[in-house]
Amino acid sequence: MKPVFVQRDSRTRRKLLALRQDAQSDKAPRVTLRLQALLLSVAGLTPPQIAEVLHLHRTRVHAWVIRWNDYGVEGIKEGQRSGRPCELTAEPRPLFHDIVESGPVAHGLDPGVWTSPLLADVRQEEFGVHHHPGPVRKLLQQLGCSVQRPTTRLVRADPRKQNQWIRYTYPNLKKRPR
Repeated sequence: MKPVFVQRDSRTRRKLLALRQDAQSDKAPRVTLRLQALLLSVAGLTPPQIAEVLHLHRTRVHAWVIRWNDYGVEGIKEGQRSGRPCELTAEPRPLFHDIVESGPVAHGLDPGVWTSPLLADVRQEEFGVHHHPGPVRKLLQQLGCSVQRPTTRLVRADPRKQNQWIRYTYPNLKKRPR
């Protein structure tokens, strides 16, 4: 298979150096890495050699060179990341925020505080979007709500005995260097 190189003219190297400088100042390490690979291609290295130098897979370097040759600067910019798209679009988000702000009692539920599973169920009922409770916490943070997790506490515990255990028993259970 014939190796692929960056199509170059007299200004290509200077342009790539300037773009790499911009990417470094913008703190875009992935774009900087792509530009470094392209600079090595301009210097005459083949994609497998570049991949070995930069500790990458050779197909990545090959793809970057092809995209540079086809699309130029636009071909190496950060694109949309893969992943599952958000099912709760921008329109119902304010409605979901209002539900959260009004509280579970106003929505007809017994507990006094929202939990992630409860919010996931409400989301399923209101919007037809089913999610695991984990993404519900992320959505709450995006909406500007604080996510609080309960701490466990023994209700009928004797504070004196707890203090004694913390001060005397627990330190003796810890491992000590010999």
